[in-house]
Amino acid sequence: MSNLETTPDLTVCRAPADHQVAELFAPRDVPLGGIRGIHVERMLPQRELPTVGAWCFLDSFGPHREPMRVLPHPHIGLQTVTWPLAGEIRHRDSLGSDVVLRPGQLNLMTGGRGVAHSEFSPDDGTVLSGLQLWLALPADRAGTAPAFEQHLELPRFGRDGLTATVFVGSLGDAVSPATVHTPLVGADLEISGGAVARIPLRPEFEHALLAVEGSPVVAGVEVPRGRLLYLGTGRTELPVLAREPVRAVLLGGEPFPDELVMWWNFVGRDHEEIAAARADWEAGDSRFGLVPGHGGERVPAPPLPNARLTPRRRQG
Repeated sequence: MSNLETTPDLTVCRAPADHQVAELFAPRDVPLGGIRGIHVERMLPQRELPTVGAWCFLDSFGPHREPMRVLPHPHIGLQTVTWPLAGEIRHRDSLGSDVVLRPGQLNLMTGGRGVAHSEFSPDDGTVLSGLQLWLALPADRAGTAPAFEQHLELPRFGRDGLTATVFVGSLGDAVSPATVHTPLVGADLEISGGAVARIPLRPEFEHALLAVEGSPVVAGVEVPRGRLLYLGTGRTELPVLAREPVRAVLLGGEPFPDELVMWWNFVGRDHEEIAAARADWEAGDSRFGLVPGHGGERVPAPPLPNARLTPRRRQG
């Protein structure tokens, strides 16, 4: 999915918590795609929380009956992770991929040095909802060749009323087949009403949990639906009380070591890298290729801000 804001904010990284915390974050509403476009709840990045491990972007969309219509747009320096909860999405990209994605299945696209893609859903009134996430690529992989993979079957981890589908990384003994470039976890959690699930965590990871359905009590903190609880590092287990059936998404990973500049659909290390990618997209440079089936339609790049794009230096 594209960040279609006409004046996207510069996002810079801050040093992650090096201990256990419990901080709630609310999303902001972002319109996508013009008059008939959909609205999303953007949970990451935030000024106080730009990343959780390598996770640097999280949009929640739906449920609604408006179709998704995201024209071809570019990416560099990241992986897109598409996780539908209801409905279906057609993905086409400049690598020649043309697939339909349904709930329980994963699309993972590696932008690397440059790729373009589009995402459309049927215009038939079907309910659509899901999550769109990005993973920042580490410096030694940021310029890798673009790639795309779809996984129709994913591993599950179960215990104490919990069923977790691991779409990337690993949780307990469940390891996703998806290709990733930093140690991390992304898991869709379903917890039975009345259960207290105890989720195994890696203490060197920072973690966050998004409440998708229901309001779980996580490490003693009630998390309203649509809110993200940031948990810091240092936990080996996460108790989650589900007074009603709960669906949530667990994200985590080793605190990301690189200083990043995130702007529009690009993740880079400095102003020059972002500006060059924008100029190449506007010029129709071959680095991004062409997405078949759209004629000349595509998402234009917004203007760069007047100020130079610079990352914040990590403290400590």
